[in-house]
Amino acid sequence: MLWPRGRSTGAHKADASVGNKNFGRRRERAALQRSRLSGMIMNARQIALSTVLAGLALVAPGTPASADRIANSTAVFAALDKVTGRVQPLEIPMGRTVTFGALTITPRACYTRPSTETPLTSAFIEVDEVVLDGSSHRIFTGWTFAESPGLHAVEHPTFDVWLTSCKTPSADISAGRRSNAPKP
Repeated sequence: MLWPRGRSTGAHKADASVGNKNFGRRRERAALQRSRLSGMIMNARQIALSTVLAGLALVAPGTPASADRIANSTAVFAALDKVTGRVQPLEIPMGRTVTFGALTITPRACYTRPSTETPLTSAFIEVDEVVLDGSSHRIFTGWTFAESPGLHAVEHPTFDVWLTSCKTPSADISAGRRSNAPKP
């Protein structure tokens, strides 16, 4: 039997065995190239990671990763009466309770970050609802965030309350910032 190009069956078998050897060599070369490529990718990842870590070490040696929080003595809220449409600001000292409609609001902690950092104002509050018979029940206990008022917001069918800021009264400000101190 003649094969294309005038070869006999025996010659074609010999060609096929050479072809198989070449195919095996091509497969070995491709595997070697893949392993070299994966090695280069790993080296690039290691270099990038070490560069980032070195940059962080230069920027902030000995500095904590998170910004220090500032404890404030007063929490400022906005309260909405949905019936009248009235929005009222509430400035409540820590540990004191203020009533807005049927709600009593008690802030326990209010924290901010320094002005040089990304703003993050948070407060831990307790909100109770006073019902018609004079008893009250807790409707919210937890953290609220001024930058994300919808996250952990106090919602009530008639009233909404959300944190707007925290502040320290002027009496708590250090001596260098009092009104009688010379202006910078």
